[in-house]
Amino acid sequence: MQYKLTTPVTREDLSPLRAGDTVLLSGVVYTARDAAHKRMMELLDAGQPLPFPVEGSAIYYVGPTPERPGQIIGSAGPTTSGRMDPYSPRLLDLGQAIMIGKGARNQAVREAVVRNGAVYLAALGGAGALMADSVRSLEVICWEDLGCEAVRKLVVKNFPLTVILDPYGGNLYESGPAAYLASL
Repeated sequence: MQYKLTTPVTREDLSPLRAGDTVLLSGVVYTARDAAHKRMMELLDAGQPLPFPVEGSAIYYVGPTPERPGQIIGSAGPTTSGRMDPYSPRLLDLGQAIMIGKGARNQAVREAVVRNGAVYLAALGGAGALMADSVRSLEVICWEDLGCEAVRKLVVKNFPLTVILDPYGGNLYESGPAAYLASL
């Protein structure tokens, strides 16, 4: 199935999604990779607020390349999500609803997805230019010293994604290969 979602999202918005579905995501998406996630944890440990509203948010694990003249953003392909695994359960427990990246996630993240009715969506690796086409605006909101890893606020329209982990424990990285092998 294909769904259209607009951020921020609720558990109810995500409840129809199943591993393997496609999503066209619109609205605000924040970018953050491991260096930014580490700083977010430092803020939380110090009792300070995060630099963006986490409730119902989507975080894209990307470090976009510099934009060329006339572009909003450079190539914006996903980075490997596993590097965010130490931080993701905490953010999901605080209300983050969507993680976007590529690659498998650990058991703690999978459990946090189910516990919070969240989802993990995959962006198409190797297609950073395609992903960038969905970006309508970009604003660096903090940690500019991190360069491409600074936290950015993107406004996206019909950002094409695939559900990898759904709110019910479905995992496309397990069910996809199993379905293929069963068809042989």
